[in-house]
Amino acid sequence: MAGFFIENFGCRAARADGEAIAGHLRSLAEHQPFASDVVVVNTCSVTAEADRAARAFIRRTHRQNPAARIVVTGCYAQRAPQELACMPGVAAVVGNSHKALAPEIIFNLAIGAAETLPPSLVPVSSLMSARTPQAAPIWADDRFAHSFLEDAQLMPGTQTRPNLKIQEGCGNRCTFCVIPQTRGPSRSLPRAVVLRQVEEFVAAGGKELVLSGINLGRWGRDSSSGLGQDSLATLVREILTRTALPRLRLSSIEPMDWDSDLIDLLREFGGVRLARHAHLPLQSGSDAVLRRMHRRYRPWHYADKVSALFSAAGPDLTLGADVMVGFPGETDREFEETLNFVRALPFGYLHLFPFSPRPGTPGWALHQASPVPPGAVEERTAALRAVAAEKTAAHRTRFVSRDLAAITLHTPEAVAALGHTAALSENFLPINLDARFPANQLLDVRVTGLHSDSSLAGIPSH
Repeated sequence: MAGFFIENFGCRAARADGEAIAGHLRSLAEHQPFASDVVVVNTCSVTAEADRAARAFIRRTHRQNPAARIVVTGCYAQRAPQELACMPGVAAVVGNSHKALAPEIIFNLAIGAAETLPPSLVPVSSLMSARTPQAAPIWADDRFAHSFLEDAQLMPGTQTRPNLKIQEGCGNRCTFCVIPQTRGPSRSLPRAVVLRQVEEFVAAGGKELVLSGINLGRWGRDSSSGLGQDSLATLVREILTRTALPRLRLSSIEPMDWDSDLIDLLREFGGVRLARHAHLPLQSGSDAVLRRMHRRYRPWHYADKVSALFSAAGPDLTLGADVMVGFPGETDREFEETLNFVRALPFGYLHLFPFSPRPGTPGWALHQASPVPPGAVEERTAALRAVAAEKTAAHRTRFVSRDLAAITLHTPEAVAALGHTAALSENFLPINLDARFPANQLLDVRVTGLHSDSSLAGIPSH
């Protein structure tokens, strides 16, 4: 029987988009079966490596299943739609600007009705003029009028802890980032829609929900949403006071968007219904590099926010960050400033990645003028990776012989065969539980030790 498969690349917000598309397609398929297989490639374009990974997946998919219709969406599809439309096997390219229309476009292709798409789904003429006769149709423009998928109700299912994307786009202008081009300006999901999603998720048996966004901390501040004066803190408080959601987790939030009201919520609800987990993108610990990046904080601002977060949530908070290595012009001294800054703060984990010049960004020109040698990038990444591993192990060792609240996940077959269950603690620590449980169960776990990969070993706590 024909069906669909979605491969997600990139961030939590991108995964939320993929989950929403899947929900729509399942609903549409209830009324009419698919006539052909469809593979949806939900791309990322934050680095050149992300682009390469998407192209490799498309080529491999077409080689292994030449009859499948491949639909490409996401950030790469928005940034360079013509490039993807010309790849063998690609049947359609749907940019982020038209993502809300993606389920209908995909469904029409799957049932063989591509020639009878409604007029509202006619590909953008300005891009169509650049197509060759062999290229796939493209839906993309720079207006981002059809970018939200908010009407796809989240349910606990394939994802035990699904992402509810409540904010789209970004108004920042970091010199290295292509997101404003691929996602558009900041836009917020209306409060009523968010609350309805949470309430129905709880009614369906959901236990943990992750609020995500491209620039999550800016929720409610865009005039286009009709909110303007609202804030993420007011929304989170309303979710925690008006719904029965057992656990809410916040995804990545920019350092300066952790205002006093949001931090106070961690003091009030942290460890009970609000996860003690904060991910603050850092990028660099050097003031000079942050200025060249056009980041809106200095190292001391970041350190002050971290101190306030731990004061509110306590020492069991797990702190994470993104750190970029090899930004154009980064000197040995500036890298040492980053290394020392990371050493000084109580990080529980780090996401490390090399600078990748993206066409159309100021960082592209900076890289042409002052690139960091690849060998230096590799050495610096290795040094940071060693410090990150030490910090991760030290943070997790603190919890050995202690009880942690956790949620069970969908366990890989190889792990389940050993009689174990994958779980995640309330404060974002991976646990290998020495017992069998179904997914989506809240329970207390006694941590018994650390595995070689630094995941926690645990047993049910009684």
